[in-house]
Amino acid sequence: MKQQLENLYKQTIATIEKAASIDELEQIRVKVLGRKGELTQILRSLGTLPQEERIETGKLSNELKDSIEEALEKRKIQLTQQHINKLIMEDWLDVTLTKPGLLQEYQRGHLHPISQIQYEIEDIFTSMGFEILDGPEVETDYYNFEALNIPPYHPARDMQDTFWTEDGNLLRTHTSAIQIRGMERLTPPFRVIGPGRVFRYESIDASHENTFYQVEGMMIDKDISVAHLIYFMKTLLKEIFKRNITIRLRPGYFPFVEPGFELDIQCLICGGKGCSVCKYSGWLELLPCGLVQPNVLRYGKIDPDKWSGFAFGLGLNRLVMMRYAINDIRHFLSGDIRFLYQF
Repeated sequence: MKQQLENLYKQTIATIEKAASIDELEQIRVKVLGRKGELTQILRSLGTLPQEERIETGKLSNELKDSIEEALEKRKIQLTQQHINKLIMEDWLDVTLTKPGLLQEYQRGHLHPISQIQYEIEDIFTSMGFEILDGPEVETDYYNFEALNIPPYHPARDMQDTFWTEDGNLLRTHTSAIQIRGMERLTPPFRVIGPGRVFRYESIDASHENTFYQVEGMMIDKDISVAHLIYFMKTLLKEIFKRNITIRLRPGYFPFVEPGFELDIQCLICGGKGCSVCKYSGWLELLPCGLVQPNVLRYGKIDPDKWSGFAFGLGLNRLVMMRYAINDIRHFLSGDIRFLYQF
């Protein structure tokens, strides 16, 4: 039996070394080490040997089995590397080659216009002492609704058509969820902004998308008033547009602020005359805002008798549209490289 084992070992090692593919190696493994393999069949007759010879032969068989498995793994690594080297030589791609057709004039990549303006906004607010926060795009009901003073069955939930996931979570409908996470972590006073992507299950037109971007902002301190809110909003718009912009502040209902306002800017596409972007009103809703509702402060573990604050949710897509006179919000996600390379 020892001779059988040694002969099988030598034959198997020679076959492994000649194997030209990983599939061949697998066939060798099954043929020799499989449940019905040659080595297995030999070992089944161990019981017919005397005890001392059985122990010695069993030890030898385990050593040979380990050696075969090691040889299989070593050859597998060699074949894998050979395959990789072959792919490198045959499928090599020169990434410095000029792109054909339309892309020839677009050789250098650059930031998306939304990213460009987002970074400008971040610079503006950090220069005024604001910290930049982030949060998950897949949110819980608690952070997206309940902690923002929108309990279950609240009619305000109907204002935000929501994408729900099968596990009961949702794609966040606003970056306001970042507020709560920020309040839980930070100690007043503080100033924060939270830029990010949001999702609404709604019809798409020239000024509405189901995937768009917002910049959430919040300031918590003592004796915060609407005057503080207006100052920071005017500062932002002046820095973005490099001039004074005509705005109006009108009452608006949002469960997480009280009082709440809609800050509109005069449409820069039509100059206030009316167009498809502003729904022919001459004004564009840009920035829902207001003083933070006391219940929201409580959810954030902040005492509303001691602290107050303002919050806003800037529509980043619409701001970029006004900055560059873009007449259709759908361009941002179109993937049209001709559009993107204008900025």
